[in-house]
Amino acid sequence: MSSTRPGPRERLLDAARDLTYRQGVHVGVDAILKQADVARRSLYQHFGGKDGLIAEVLRTSAQEDRYRTVMDAAGDDPRARVLAVFDELERITTAPGFRGCRYTSADLALTDPQHPAHTEVRRYKDGVHALFTDELTRLGHPSPEAAADQLLVLVDGVLAHAVTRPDAHPARAARRLAEHVLDARG
Repeated sequence: MSSTRPGPRERLLDAARDLTYRQGVHVGVDAILKQADVARRSLYQHFGGKDGLIAEVLRTSAQEDRYRTVMDAAGDDPRARVLAVFDELERITTAPGFRGCRYTSADLALTDPQHPAHTEVRRYKDGVHALFTDELTRLGHPSPEAAADQLLVLVDGVLAHAVTRPDAHPARAARRLAEHVLDARG
């Protein structure tokens, strides 16, 4: 039984996904090429360069899908679905090798406002916001958009705080705050 080795595009994405998470978006191209075991030409052929590769890593990282999967596993109750995200954040932030939110890290590290990664970060954050807005609307929350903003701030706070104070379990505190947001009635 033989396994097919992924092509250069997939190997570049896998290497960049791993290295940019562990070392940040300023990791060298040579390190990515070496780990992917591809020629420099493949990088330019598939992504137009490192900027395009970084943007594609962010576009395909699917953290939003992870939250949706966790919500779906929690059942149909919108309140339970949102709180399941905070339970997942507890698992994510206490796992070995946790380095924070790849999207926020990239957004902060890339100072060029025209870098294509910024578009992917906004798309991701907007997607998570929409996920929360949908659940809050189903819950009958009086201000679903504003409450989704609050939940997104909590998520971002958990991911940042857990990097600097990993033993503090910020997801637990954020879950309690999320309960207040969910239960607000006007």
